[in-house]
Amino acid sequence: MSLRIVVTVKYVPDATGDRHFADDLTVDRDDVDGLLSELDEYAVEQALQIAENSDDDVEVTVLTIGPEDAKDALRKALSMGADKAVHVEDDDLHGTDAIGTSLVLAKAIEKAGYDLVISGMASTDGTMGVVPALVAERLGVPQVTLLSELSVEDGTVKGRRDGDAASEQLEASLPAVVSVTDQSGEARYPSFKGIMAAKKKPVESWDLSDLDIEAEEVGLEGAFTKVEAANERPARTAGTIVKDEGEGGKQLAEFLASQKFI
Repeated sequence: MSLRIVVTVKYVPDATGDRHFADDLTVDRDDVDGLLSELDEYAVEQALQIAENSDDDVEVTVLTIGPEDAKDALRKALSMGADKAVHVEDDDLHGTDAIGTSLVLAKAIEKAGYDLVISGMASTDGTMGVVPALVAERLGVPQVTLLSELSVEDGTVKGRRDGDAASEQLEASLPAVVSVTDQSGEARYPSFKGIMAAKKKPVESWDLSDLDIEAEEVGLEGAFTKVEAANERPARTAGTIVKDEGEGGKQLAEFLASQKFI
């Protein structure tokens, strides 16, 4: 038997950089370095562990949507050990929201061929966490999300979802879509051998026409959600200094109460 795993990954702005909006109120990605979303590294790791622990022939494909630089995210995943990559790039994708993204991902996943789709729990820039569920709905397959433990056996995906008060054991028949949390297992660092091998692994490039998607269905014009207005965060002001001359605790409590912290 063979198992085809597609891992969806995202190229995101570095959270430590100076992020801001462009003139059209989309995230300005030109003035800040990008990288593979940290939460997606856990999805890649789980796919690789399934491949390593399986007696079946497992193929791991990483898939991303984004500009030319998004290939850097794919190369990182390939250097971790994924087998091949697909990059969907099209100027008309600029400004696409989560619903449009799910359409493009679903079409690309179908074109690539899959048995299991693995995603991170959310992207580190949008942090919505809804795309895996939207993709599962578009594909018409079961979804098992927010897993901290994942395995595949006999055509079934199983996992554990941890909540505040209890843990659930979940399973679904393949094909299926799952998402994993940052508690699923630390992602491996690419080795030098893996980095060199990644340069020879195939990366396919598709645009909207390859996926039979019209430009009006995606981008800012096709978005169901968009930013209407944004203001820069005001500069940080000097803090309030409380000198403790016997009344420090009282002054601190009064300050916290005035800010409605207590």
